[in-house]
Amino acid sequence: MSSIAKSIIVKCPTCKCPVSWIPEQLYKPFCSERCRLIDLGGWAMEEKRIPGESLDLELDDNEDHFFQ
Repeated sequence: MSSIAKSIIVKCPTCKCPVSWIPEQLYKPFCSERCRLIDLGGWAMEEKRIPGESLDLELDDNEDHFFQ
């Protein structure tokens, strides 16, 4: 059996085209570089976000609270 016959098929998150999950598919889970960049742009423009509470990023007295 070839690797294509055994591969998993997923839908591209951007355009919903079928994508074979194989090493030769460079942009998986996306079908193309175009779809990958469209998705990246959505994150960069904050159209997509992970749900949760916002962090308070203001620091007091020049202290780095992240590492404490």
